[in-house]
Amino acid sequence: MAIGGNLGGGSSPSRELAYNMKLIGSHELDGNGNVGEGISIQKTRDGRRILWVAHESAPTNFTGIDVTDPRSPRVVVQTALPHSKVRSNSLDVVGDVMAVAYQTKDFGGKPAGFELFDVSVPEKPKSISFFDCSGPHSRGVHMVWFVDGETVHISSGAPDFEPNDPRDDQFYRIIDVRNPSKPEEVGRWWAPGTRKGDAETWRTDPGGKEIGRVGMRTHNTCVWPQRPDRAYLGYIDYGAVVLDISDRARPKMISRWSHKPAFHHSYMPLFSRDLYVMSDESTVDAAKDWPMLVYMMDATDEKNPVSISTFPMPPVESFSQRGGRFGAHNLHDNVPVETSACSEELIYCAMFNGGVRVYDTRNPYQPQEVAYYVPAAPRLSPAGAAQMNDVWVDERGLVYTVDRLAGGIYILETTI
Repeated sequence: MAIGGNLGGGSSPSRELAYNMKLIGSHELDGNGNVGEGISIQKTRDGRRILWVAHESAPTNFTGIDVTDPRSPRVVVQTALPHSKVRSNSLDVVGDVMAVAYQTKDFGGKPAGFELFDVSVPEKPKSISFFDCSGPHSRGVHMVWFVDGETVHISSGAPDFEPNDPRDDQFYRIIDVRNPSKPEEVGRWWAPGTRKGDAETWRTDPGGKEIGRVGMRTHNTCVWPQRPDRAYLGYIDYGAVVLDISDRARPKMISRWSHKPAFHHSYMPLFSRDLYVMSDESTVDAAKDWPMLVYMMDATDEKNPVSISTFPMPPVESFSQRGGRFGAHNLHDNVPVETSACSEELIYCAMFNGGVRVYDTRNPYQPQEVAYYVPAAPRLSPAGAAQMNDVWVDERGLVYTVDRLAGGIYILETTI
């Protein structure tokens, strides 16, 4: 094990790297260790703790893992997708209800939407309802945000939405699930110019050069109880967006911040400090889309957020050669449920082959890395290195992180 501060030098991906973090449990999920961006912990009525994870790709839909003893996790249920051209990728759990996203590989495919499950008996999930988002120009739902038991905020296509560019197929939709057997859309918003028929256009700059490379579509679509009248969107090529959703039927944009090159993925407010944290996502192996970073934003004026710093990163010269992707990705989003830690000073980030990393942001102008954990390359990983895809921190301070391709779950203690 290598111990030290911000890693320098070229380390082999077969070596575990750690600083102020210690592995206490792991599980390869019975050969289905390709975990997506959905992690949530449920407290069951019989006193157990179930870690739910969605999967990056078929054949597995979602897995439930008993982590009551974090040193000895065990799979209690694992479900299959209906075919190979659909993925779940994202889920959230509130109480005994779980929302699971379904995104198809092709436009017009099915199932494309999200499903609600009763997981009061984790070993026997029961479908409550399915919200259909399929259509000729839709791949369904990429991400769900379900934290209040009443509303699912989704990044999704729709049967009545035709994008100007097929890369712009997913936008923000607000779904009322207070009657979980009959979800109902109550609002939507898309970047002006992305829908066919819009007057605006964002695909070229005044000189005719194409803007963006991935898509002007939503990724994270998050709403916190501290500001239920605000939605915070990572809108990939379009930017990081704050919406006024006080009238959910008519969301209005308050601000948009963007940088280039970019993949605006996560946008998390630190409410007590008038700050935002904005994370990119690296999507190309060997850091060929570098730099994909985490930004600290001054949000004193929410109409005009200002970038004030970036989080320090491990040396790209080393990690670009380590295998797979390297760069920013998911944050622990201070999910407002009882099994989640919510810190406005410590920020936890999953960074593909850079592992999971922890930052002290008490000085927002100079964030400091205070811990990291990079697993050794999982067996049979096609990347030849760990690919940490998401991170969850529970109310006791334990850290759960997942591998995108093969490694399954890792449970960590910190000493910070």
